[in-house]
Amino acid sequence: MRCGWRRAGAVVTALCAFIGMALFAGPITAAAVAAPCALPRTGAHHSLGVDSWDTAYPRPERRLDAVMLFLSFPDSRPQVTPGELASDHFPSTSDFFSRASYGKFRLRTHPVKRWIPMPAASRSYGIERDWEAGKRTKYLHDAIAAADPRIDFSKYDLVYLVADPDARGVDSDATKVVNFDDPIEADGTDLRRLVTVFEQSPPDRHVLAHETGHAFDLPDLYQRPASGKADWDTYVGDWDLMGSQFGLAPDLFAWEKWKLGWLSRRNVSCVPADRGSSTHHLQPVAAHPLGGKGDRRLAVVRTGHHEALAIEARDSEGNDRGLCAAGVLMYWVRSDRASTYGPIRVVDGHPGTHACSDGSVYPSLADAPIGPGESYETDRGGGIRVEVTGHSADGGWRVKVTRKTGTA
Repeated sequence: MRCGWRRAGAVVTALCAFIGMALFAGPITAAAVAAPCALPRTGAHHSLGVDSWDTAYPRPERRLDAVMLFLSFPDSRPQVTPGELASDHFPSTSDFFSRASYGKFRLRTHPVKRWIPMPAASRSYGIERDWEAGKRTKYLHDAIAAADPRIDFSKYDLVYLVADPDARGVDSDATKVVNFDDPIEADGTDLRRLVTVFEQSPPDRHVLAHETGHAFDLPDLYQRPASGKADWDTYVGDWDLMGSQFGLAPDLFAWEKWKLGWLSRRNVSCVPADRGSSTHHLQPVAAHPLGGKGDRRLAVVRTGHHEALAIEARDSEGNDRGLCAAGVLMYWVRSDRASTYGPIRVVDGHPGTHACSDGSVYPSLADAPIGPGESYETDRGGGIRVEVTGHSADGGWRVKVTRKTGTA
C-alpha cells in the first residue's frame, strides 16, 4: 500500500494497501531470536513483535513461488499485453527482496501470460479504494473461479491478481492485499490472502514490493489521517518501503529484517539494561553481503514491555542508493501498535531542518540520521543518550549508548 499516489506531477492522497476483508490470526511459532531486547508479539494487526511468527503468513525464507494472473473484462479490450504488465513489476520486485534479504530470500514469479476473461463487466464490481465488501467478494471469487481451470493453485505461495489497467471500472487506488477469515478453496488449497493489482502501466514505483510486504505480515508505517488531508508520511518519511514506496531510502528497517528472519540474534546488539555506557559498531543496513558473528546491523535499547529504541546505520548502497543523508538512524518501535497507528516512528536527529525537498516524501525527516560528534538524548526509558563516535574505514559506524538509570 501507499499513502500518496504521484502521477502526472500530481499528488493524490490514497490508501492502497491492506485494510483487509477480515483479520486472520493463525498459529504462532517461536522465532529463533531469543534476546533480552526482543519485543513480544501482540494482538495488534501486523504486530512488530519478534519473539514469534504467525504461520498464517508465508515466511520469506529461501524461496517462495507466486503466480501472476491477468484479468480482462467484457466491457474493455486490453491495450497492453500480460507480458508487458508482468515486466512492470518483475524482476524489479524480486530484486528488491533479494537485496533486502542479503540473498536469503528469492521471490520467484510465474506470470500466466494470457488474459483470463472475467464473467462480468469491470464497472459492475465497483472497484475503488474503500471497496464495498460484497462487490469485492464477488470480484475475488469470480477471479479465482475463472482461473481455476487453467491454474493449479496448490503450487503457489502467493497469488497476484492483475486487472486490465485500461478497463473502464478499474481504479488504480484500489491496489491492496485482501485477507480472509474464511479462505477461498481451490485445488485443495486454502487461499487466505490475495494481492489485487489495479496499477496503470507503468505502475507506481515499488508498489508490488510494498503490497508483498503485507503478505509477509509487515504493517503500514504511514499514518492515515482521520480527515484524509494531513501529511501521511510524518512517522517514517523516506526511510522504509512500508512507509512510502516513493521513499529515497526504501530498504526495510533492520527491525523488520529481524522479524522476517533475514537478521539473526548475532546481528543484533542488545544494549544492557543496567545503568552505564556501551559501544556498538554497526554496518549499514543495506550493505551486502551479510557477514559473520561480528556483523551488527541493529542496536536495541529496550525501554518497556512493548517499546524499544532501535539504532541502525544507513548509507547510499543497495536499496538505499538514493538516500538523502547517511548516518545513524534511530526509531521507536512499539509491538502493541497496529498497522497505520505508528508501530515505528523515526527520531528526527536534526529537528527544525529539512533536506532533499525536490524528491523527499517528507523533507523534515530526510536528514534524520546523526553523524560523528552528534548525539540524541531522551528522558524515555529512564534517560538515554546516543552518540556517534566515528565512521570507520570499513563503512561501519561507531555508536556509544548511555543509560542514565537501569531498567531492571
